[in-house]
Amino acid sequence: MGFPALRKSPPVSTQTLDAMMRSNFACFVLKAFSTVSPGDTFSSNWHIHAMCHNLSKVLSGDVKRLIITIPPRHLKSICTSVALPAFVLGHNPTRRIICVSYSQELAVKHANDCRSVMNADWYRRIFPGTRIDPAKNTETEVKTTKQGFRLSTSVGGTLTGRGGNLIIIDDPIKPADAMSEASRERVLDWYRTTLTSRLDDKKNDAIILVMQRLHVGDLAGYLLDRGGWQHLNLPAIAQTDEKIEVAPGQYHTRKVGDLLHPSRESEARLLENKTTMGSATFAAQYQQSPVPPGGNMISWEWFKWFDLNDFEVDNIAISWDTAMKPTELADYSVGTVWTRKNDLY
Repeated sequence: MGFPALRKSPPVSTQTLDAMMRSNFACFVLKAFSTVSPGDTFSSNWHIHAMCHNLSKVLSGDVKRLIITIPPRHLKSICTSVALPAFVLGHNPTRRIICVSYSQELAVKHANDCRSVMNADWYRRIFPGTRIDPAKNTETEVKTTKQGFRLSTSVGGTLTGRGGNLIIIDDPIKPADAMSEASRERVLDWYRTTLTSRLDDKKNDAIILVMQRLHVGDLAGYLLDRGGWQHLNLPAIAQTDEKIEVAPGQYHTRKVGDLLHPSRESEARLLENKTTMGSATFAAQYQQSPVPPGGNMISWEWFKWFDLNDFEVDNIAISWDTAMKPTELADYSVGTVWTRKNDLY
């Protein structure tokens, strides 16, 4: 018995594809990716839909404060710093968007990618009412002919006299600076004293923070401690069983140990990353669970187990000498287990 003949799906019209990109942010992200990374293959995964779904909640006004924590190289910047501003300005060219990154070089890179999307023929076709004003088209600012804009700056940069409806913060501190208390405090001070005051409407405008965790005291940790933020947390390896919404009423079920995107980051690759960067750095950047300084000095994997039923003893005593100092030449911490049987140790 042969297999039934396969039916070819009818071709989708350009009008249908345009309508999908115009109305569905996840479809728009896919097209934007092909514009800014034409030599790369788009690897679809549920976590991209989860990010797009949460970002769409911001666009609809259902969420005003959103934090996305995710490992590096998982399409966060294309979704939030490149595609989202272009999508917002496509639907409303009067919107004012401020995009922030830890360095001016990175901010300019994201701005140029967003400009490439907005200049693409397909974008101009699906959003005919949005055009870049040639009088204001620089590396740091793209203004539309309807006076909306996408303004790029780095953490600590000046924003005097500027305000926006949407603030997007993408990696506010680089990994090399995250262990410096002074560097972290500069980020927090700039956020508290400068950035939050730039919202035109404090009640209705939105702030999005997307980053890899680097320290318990980084900006994400600071904001989560204060509450009021919706948090999409995407560790490389699932630490709990959970259901993550990827579309209205649709969920991805994730079990403990499930990898975030196994076709891009296999278990072997993640183990290699952990070995190379160390468990503490891996816990922060990949697992989104930064450990307090000194809090990772002892690992449960070092402890061995034994069954008391294998020993005929009267008493057991455990003694510890915790000579713990966070220095390379500090003494070891030592634990000893003593048993007693018939007055013999």
